Amino acid sequence: MGTSKLKRELGLLHATMLGIGGAICAGVFVTLGYAATLAGTALIVAMVLCGIINLFTMLSYAELGAALPSAGGEYTYAKASFGGFLSFATGWFEWISNMFYAAFSAVGFAYLLSYVIPTINIPLVAVSAIIVFTLVNIKGVKETGMTQTSLVLILLILLSIFVAYGFLTSQATGVLDLKAPGGAFGVLRASAFVFVVYLGGEAIAVAQAEIKNPGKTIPRAILLTCFSLMLVYTAISIVIFRIVTVESLASQSSPLAYVAEQFMGPVGVGMVTIAGIIAALTSVNTSTMAHSRVAYALARDGYFPKRMFNVHARFSTPTIAVIAGSVFTAAFAATGIVNFVTYATDFGFIIGFVFVNLSLIKLRRDKPNLARPFKVPFFPLTPILGIATSLLLIFFLEPGTLVLGLELFIFGLVVYYVRMVGNCGICSAVGGMNFAISGFSALMAVLLVTDSLPITLSHDMLWLLFTIAVVISAVYSVAGILDVTKKVQEE
Repeated sequence: MGTSKLKRELGLLHATMLGIGGAICAGVFVTLGYAATLAGTALIVAMVLCGIINLFTMLSYAELGAALPSAGGEYTYAKASFGGFLSFATGWFEWISNMFYAAFSAVGFAYLLSYVIPTINIPLVAVSAIIVFTLVNIKGVKETGMTQTSLVLILLILLSIFVAYGFLTSQATGVLDLKAPGGAFGVLRASAFVFVVYLGGEAIAVAQAEIKNPGKTIPRAILLTCFSLMLVYTAISIVIFRIVTVESLASQSSPLAYVAEQFMGPVGVGMVTIAGIIAALTSVNTSTMAHSRVAYALARDGYFPKRMFNVHARFSTPTIAVIAGSVFTAAFAATGIVNFVTYATDFGFIIGFVFVNLSLIKLRRDKPNLARPFKVPFFPLTPILGIATSLLLIFFLEPGTLVLGLELFIFGLVVYYVRMVGNCGICSAVGGMNFAISGFSALMAVLLVTDSLPITLSHDMLWLLFTIAVVISAVYSVAGILDVTKKVQEE
């Protein structure tokens, strides 16, 4: 291990393929059926809307990535702008969301494979995919980039055949009439759900410490990724609704394969399934690389264990960070639930988008002389629109996802506090909590024995609760004294 330096080995082609391959994931192959039930044929509008929302923030990524091309992506930007807990929270959500994204892609890969091999075990196949790409990412960024480029080029060729044939075929039963059964609300819900298919430029930012000539390459790769995705997804959506109806699409486990079957037969099913498998695997590859680089940056600054900052002497990759993140990813993937992981992924990335735009605004104000090879046009309108539209999408996620996001935030807060305050600070905090519990229990004992509570209890129950409150108060009081004494001895 011994070293902590990453190598710049990715050129424009590899960086762009990293972004496109990271974005064209299993989502576009397995989620469009549910999205169509939300938006109807206006899913085409939702795809364009997502592309515009994504572009607002990707422009901020382009400027910040060119100006601050070190490992960590959003975390690096937030650290330069805000520091402290806000930068950690950005990195924390970035790390979590990339692991969810890898899990989502792996589960999507398993579902696509089940379309042709119905007897497979979804969680087992998903976890196996994660293990394979963990090994690829340990091997080195050059191998990762070459693998990604080859797979993405094949993917784009297959999708181009699907789109071209879909526009030319006469076997079309759908109606290209933009209708949204749920109105604007349905379109926004669909946008929040499918937004995951645009999350590719972020991977370029996370890998920016390994990109050659970052001042020019990063902005170009990000913008090429953005416009390519908008073109591909809009064309796919048009072909879908040209070929089939919304009603027939809704119940399909692999909507794109179902559409291909209608006008290309078994050959189309095979082609689209292969494309979907490649897309899922490239996304697992990209997001595995991304979460390990975020962990590497957080470890560099002391938020994560220092061992995650070690780089393998032979492969020049943060091996411990790759393995640690992949263990969590495998646990998420083992659930086999696509929709839940999709929303959870969206939440983490959207939070990251907000902080990226805020970082751009703050750095423009605080560091006007910072070298910026690329500048966001129409500043500050563009990052403000990026913030507003990202927050808008949050309100259309499933309520359970928001609860999960709150829980992850609280857990991140605990991790930050534990890492920053040190042993003495932890002893003081725990001691204070113990004294608070002791005091509350003593108060409850007094209220019980004086019959001051507005509840009616039997005599036996009253004394049982009184005894429990006294015991709890005594135990936590002793624990508090021991914690404070330990702190004093350490000092």
